[in-house]
Amino acid sequence: MKKLVYIISFSFLGLLLGFLIHSVIEIAGIDLLVGDFEKYSLGFSVNNWFFIHKIWAGITLGGGLLFGFFQGKYWWRVLYKNK
Repeated sequence: MKKLVYIISFSFLGLLLGFLIHSVIEIAGIDLLVGDFEKYSLGFSVNNWFFIHKIWAGITLGGGLLFGFFQGKYWWRVLYKNK
């Protein structure tokens, strides 16, 4: 039970990290697009940017969740199993 809570907690931490990375990159990208859409849009329309946002959100949040899961398994083994 302790191992499960430990890994779930690490997964949640990874999810938060993925959200933070997504937010920082998204804010920087939105600032560029609002400043000069024609220059920084790379030829994409607003609807395309919404689609890119959804894909990017899935990648960063899913990647953060997986990163947290594997880090939880690794650190459980290092801290508790190898004693």
